[in-house]
Amino acid sequence: MEINRFSLQLKKPQTETELVNIFLQELLTMDYRARYTVVREQIAQMDQTKISTENEYEEERDEGDFDALIYGETVVNDEKEEKSHIHPMDVQMAVFHCADRFLQQFMVTKLSQCQYALPLLVPNPFTQQIEFPLWTFRQIKKSWRSTDKSGKVTSKTEPICKAETPMVFFLRLGSVSSSKSQLMNSLINEKHNTFFHRHCPGSSKTRHLMDGVVEIAWYCPSGKDADHFTDCVAFCNLHGDAVTNEKQVEILSENATVNVVLHCSLNENGQSLLQRLFHSPTPLICLLSEENSPLKRIRTGKYRLGLKDRNHADVSAELRRAIRECLSISPRTFKLEELVKNTQITVDEESGSCKKGKEAALQIMNLLKGEDLTAIKQKHLPCQGKLWHDWCQKNKELHQLQGTNVEATKSNTQEQMRQVREQQRASGFSELLNLFVGSLQSLLANEKRFFLKWVGILLDDLTSDKLSHLRLQYDEQWSVVLKFKKKHVKLEQLNIEQNKLESISDNLKAATCGVEHIIREMGQIYEAWASDKNTKTDRNDKNLSSLPDLAAELMISGHPMELMDGDAAHVPLIWVTAVLDEVIKRLGEQRVFVLSVLGLQSTGKSTMLNAMFGLQFAVSAGRCTRGAFMQLVRVTEEMMAELKFDYILVVDTEGLRALELSGRATRHHDRELATFVVGLGNMTLINIFGENPAEMQDILQIVVQAFLRMKKVRLSPSCMFVHQNVGDITAEERNMEGKRRLREKLDEMTKLAAKEEVCDVECFSNVISFDVQTDVKYFAQLWEGSPPMAPPNPSYSENIQDLKRHILSQSSKSSGMTLSQFKTTICDLWNALLNENFVFSFKNTLEIAVYRKLETQYGKWTWSLRSAMLSIENKLQNRIANGKLFKAEETELVASMRQTKEEVENSMKQYFEGDRDTEILTQWRGGFETKSNDFYNALVKKTKRQLDELISQKKACEMREEKKLQYESKLFEQIKELMLNLESKTHDDEVLRQKFDEVWSKCFTDLEKNTVWKDVKRNLSKSHKSNLVHEQEKKGDYKNFSNLPDYSEYVIMKPLFEEDQNAQEAEKKTTQTEQRSSEHSALTDEDQVRIKTFIKDTIQQTEKFIEEELSAKAKYESNYIRHLTDLVKDRVKALKLQRYEVKEEFTVNLSLCVCHIAADTFKEFNKVFEDSNDQKLQYYSMFKSFCKGATSTAVFGGFICSKLEHSILQAVYEKAAIDLAAEIKSGAAAFNGNRSKLERHILRSLAEEESLESFMMYINKPEKHFKQFITDEVNKYILQKNNQTVLGIIIGNLKLKQQCIISAVHSATQEVKNNSGDANKWLKSFSDRLKDELRFTEKSGFDLTDVTDFDTLEEVIIEGLDNIISKLEKNFRESPLKMEKFRERPDEILIKHFCRCCWVQCPFCKAVCTNTIEGHDGDHSVPFHRPVGINQSSESDERHARGSVRFCTTLVASDDTFQPSQESDKTVPYKQYRTAGLKYASWSITPDLSEQPYWQWFLCQFQTTLEERYSLKFQGPSEIPSQWRKYTKEDAIRSLYETDFTECCTVASDQQDNVEDHSVSVRL
Repeated sequence: MEINRFSLQLKKPQTETELVNIFLQELLTMDYRARYTVVREQIAQMDQTKISTENEYEEERDEGDFDALIYGETVVNDEKEEKSHIHPMDVQMAVFHCADRFLQQFMVTKLSQCQYALPLLVPNPFTQQIEFPLWTFRQIKKSWRSTDKSGKVTSKTEPICKAETPMVFFLRLGSVSSSKSQLMNSLINEKHNTFFHRHCPGSSKTRHLMDGVVEIAWYCPSGKDADHFTDCVAFCNLHGDAVTNEKQVEILSENATVNVVLHCSLNENGQSLLQRLFHSPTPLICLLSEENSPLKRIRTGKYRLGLKDRNHADVSAELRRAIRECLSISPRTFKLEELVKNTQITVDEESGSCKKGKEAALQIMNLLKGEDLTAIKQKHLPCQGKLWHDWCQKNKELHQLQGTNVEATKSNTQEQMRQVREQQRASGFSELLNLFVGSLQSLLANEKRFFLKWVGILLDDLTSDKLSHLRLQYDEQWSVVLKFKKKHVKLEQLNIEQNKLESISDNLKAATCGVEHIIREMGQIYEAWASDKNTKTDRNDKNLSSLPDLAAELMISGHPMELMDGDAAHVPLIWVTAVLDEVIKRLGEQRVFVLSVLGLQSTGKSTMLNAMFGLQFAVSAGRCTRGAFMQLVRVTEEMMAELKFDYILVVDTEGLRALELSGRATRHHDRELATFVVGLGNMTLINIFGENPAEMQDILQIVVQAFLRMKKVRLSPSCMFVHQNVGDITAEERNMEGKRRLREKLDEMTKLAAKEEVCDVECFSNVISFDVQTDVKYFAQLWEGSPPMAPPNPSYSENIQDLKRHILSQSSKSSGMTLSQFKTTICDLWNALLNENFVFSFKNTLEIAVYRKLETQYGKWTWSLRSAMLSIENKLQNRIANGKLFKAEETELVASMRQTKEEVENSMKQYFEGDRDTEILTQWRGGFETKSNDFYNALVKKTKRQLDELISQKKACEMREEKKLQYESKLFEQIKELMLNLESKTHDDEVLRQKFDEVWSKCFTDLEKNTVWKDVKRNLSKSHKSNLVHEQEKKGDYKNFSNLPDYSEYVIMKPLFEEDQNAQEAEKKTTQTEQRSSEHSALTDEDQVRIKTFIKDTIQQTEKFIEEELSAKAKYESNYIRHLTDLVKDRVKALKLQRYEVKEEFTVNLSLCVCHIAADTFKEFNKVFEDSNDQKLQYYSMFKSFCKGATSTAVFGGFICSKLEHSILQAVYEKAAIDLAAEIKSGAAAFNGNRSKLERHILRSLAEEESLESFMMYINKPEKHFKQFITDEVNKYILQKNNQTVLGIIIGNLKLKQQCIISAVHSATQEVKNNSGDANKWLKSFSDRLKDELRFTEKSGFDLTDVTDFDTLEEVIIEGLDNIISKLEKNFRESPLKMEKFRERPDEILIKHFCRCCWVQCPFCKAVCTNTIEGHDGDHSVPFHRPVGINQSSESDERHARGSVRFCTTLVASDDTFQPSQESDKTVPYKQYRTAGLKYASWSITPDLSEQPYWQWFLCQFQTTLEERYSLKFQGPSEIPSQWRKYTKEDAIRSLYETDFTECCTVASDQQDNVEDHSVSVRL
């Protein structure tokens, strides 16, 4: 079935084209009024009000009108006659003829539920061949209670095809005034029209498709005195004149127990037919429509009965008496299946796909012939029995570990589970399963559907008798047990009887076998195969790998798929997820609205779902749902836009408080099921049967607790309450009273559940969004009367339709979830439920995956902003260096970044609003937008600060630059003078160099050197006594200040009354003041540690300041020392605010310490600055050119080229740094994701390196290790030989700068020539055009008076430029890049991008929080943790050694405790770790009992080294489980890509393969 426009609003058909859909929709809801669906052409509609009043004021008419009234005389009437409408039975038969076999079966099954007669023999309207639709009867079962002559009542439930019953055959000869069908109805059910007759609503004179049709109906007694017949009786009704339908008469009269003929006047053919029936041994009853005689027996088995002018009830009573007498003397019985032997009819099962499906099913049934039904599953389906149940039990034990060595217990349990899987694999495919799977693989689609139906039908036939017998035994034994309990017999005797009951219950389970059990076996075979990670046995077996695909095909075709195994009370996650994966492959990533149902057993949940959506969930009393099943209902295209999803996925569940679960199921089981079902659904229907307060309280308490759990794990399902079997549902006042009581009960249950779940809520509406006025529905009772003959209540069908309409209306407000999200939710819920504490254990993998994907996108957004700002910073730094920018304006930075900022904002908006996970993303949108803005603002401010520093440095060098220009001018003059002196002489290069050096030494002296340490002492002496500074410097403590053994010389405790004036009472304060006014407390060990930590943090901040604030090419200035000393002062002030008195010596030593550390870096900065500004070689080259006769223009051109070479090289490096960082980030696997993905690659490199020291660096100093890894990987990438990508970027930038310079030369030349400018104007124009591209200033000491030939100048520069570019390109191709040439290296750019994140470590194992954002909201978390033994500072040595092999995620699932502080003996259960203090409370550590080969391999690999390093032994409770030693390095590395760690990083991106990338391309 599907959801179409008729599903939302069912109305009476307005046109004939709507008839079929509305007929089927009403039939779907079991509304027996569907058979009365008609369309009347309303011609000349009359106003009823007008009819009643139009003669009120008219004058009296003549008597002709009265005659017309009495005698029917015609009067003038302008109205047209009403057109005849389609006969209702023609609608039914037209649909039947046009339907395929499955729709026919659906129709007949629903007609049977409506207690209607069913088509038995149907003439083909085109060939007139009589067809017997036996297939349509296969799903129908009838139940009745027969009474024998002794008065004993026996209950029976049989498939109607196999039921052997008497059959009464009604036929008509000629035309009669009485209605045969109406008379038959009075025999079967006086209150219901089983057979359609001429007086039914919608009947018309004309019908086209019913003549010759034989309908059948059964009378089913209830075992009461009011029964018309004591046993089940079939009634067949031939429509039309029997004379013209001789074949039907012949077929049925031969099989009838009693023939009943209705006739009036007979023609020759009619008389002949009646004569044959009379002479037949079959009893005959003649009904004469034109006689009024009472019932008369002509002879034994021959009766006549008049109908005319007789009381209808009397006739019915006499006819029943005659039939009863006939049944008592005729032994003949009728069986539907026996009709197939008749050669005059065509049987639908004997041709086409139905036949092939049946043949394949019979092969399976042949295997089971003669088998003990209670042993069938054990023999043919062995994997789902004891083996599967044992595995489930072990899995539950795994999630509730106990014992001293929980890791060993966990490993042993996992090994036992592996052994069970091995036994399942050894069982392999049974012959039955081979046949079943082979048929699914070989049959065509339609044949496959028939095959599945046949297997279900035949298995049901095979087991039904045995099951009925066992149920009867169970009921009898249950009565015995109850009787014994009432008598308070001995416990031993009671136990014996209860064991008998359990034995019968076990036999019941064993004998129950259906298609779902075979598919369950498929699932277990697949799970056993899929869980085998090491052996390659059967890995390529197509039968195994195709099993999920076969199940997915069944699910898509509408077959219910088992979600939870009801026998084992377990969800087979591997199988379920594999099937859903295949569904996704076939359908695509469809959106589904998940509708689940919850209620007590046998309260009509499955019946309600089947009636609402046309599903196939088991509904009979003997087939209560076990576990949970899911089924897809397609949404038509016309409805998709309105509903926003593609399918409704319906989840039907077993009932709470199931009787057959008593003894093994507890309240815990019901809570588990309720939590699972509620968590899965977008909406859950809470089904309540009747208004019994005790039953209501029973289910409400479970349901409320389930919803409360959802609130605590931030899932937001909705719910509706359905009260079934409510008496007077039309009474509005009663409904309002019921809703009020329900709300009060819900609030009461909420308070109780809140106490149990430790949650502060007062009412149900605080838990979920719930409106008692609209979200509570009352249903009428299902049956209109007493079963088994009662039809469904039309009000129930209306309630079903109203509920369906409301569900679809509510669902239209939600976009549901994707199939992948549904799959993930199943896993999350079940994994959490396996643990004792659901809320504590729940891990929303879907939310984690979406967040990880968001982190990746956030990284792209910040990268877009960062790389754009770096390009702008390069441009502005060039301007500053070129003397074109004297003040950095924040507004200019904002304007330059505007386009990129808008692109990022648009990308964020598109991502948050357009992503398929937008509902999940909404919770983080505001936070990420704020953090993005904060990042942008910080980027702008930092860039401005750096530019301001650069401008400050530029200004500081101005005097020096002016002096340098003066010296350059003087140098030029002396060079020219020297050149004139040497003009007449020839000198070699050595002599020229000697002469040049003499001139150079006269003009230049060394630039003043800044002494770092001198600045340090000068700055400190301004705020401290000079002698104190010199004294502490001489003492030398500052050199090792962070590692002094004792700080009591520098820091003391404040007096107690100063420390806490509110902590002591007034009189105590006075005493302490007198006693200790001049005394101070000594530093405790804890204080010593705090101060040492304070010093190290200060040093770390200093290093960070140097790294971030100073440009790698900036010259040292004394104001840097001022920054550092100010930083120390601010830090010491904060320390003084605590309970310490800090001596001045402390501040001086700490300042000397940080400056001492910074001095080497500053000196290196200064050296680089001086080296880069050494231009001696440039001037010597120019001098040589002059000496060799070059013109001033040529020399000037060469001078420019000599200045350009270094600038080009530097500009290429600066541009390449950004380009290389972007290339590495997008192209290198380690860097093209988020922080978690980067960590995975770090772990891989650590495993490959196998160095414990590297591991320890990673564990103890993760940030430092991350940075080192990034640097190493970037260097490896950039410096590897023949890296064409790197070379391409460098050469590309080189060519780009060449083109910029050529363009600038040409433009400057043209401008000067056009404006008659001089060389100074040319130089200014040239430098202006390069101000953003590279560092080149127009200031020069060169005498430009003689430079006039600008064309020659252009040629010289271009030629020189070609040589420079060729030289640089050659160097780049032959030599690796020089990393020191980068102003900001690519690895430094990437470090800033990746390492501005959270570095908080797990308090147990030191695993680092993987959140990409520094100072993020919410808890810290990590995809997987490590053994706590890695963190040697988390506990005392003794306790730590004891727990050294245990994982955090295992411990929090155990009953063990830990000691949060070494100073206290207080212990805290690991399950309540959040209560141990702030550093614990901020972490989310959920139980994870999966194998973690990486760290298990690590402990085994480095066991000996670790034992020596930490002086401990892995023995006793700390012994490494033997199973861990099987893991190799390759297993460890592979696990990084198979565990949740990878899933969290990649699930979301895998879901988005076809989704547009929201990163922003930066325009540089």
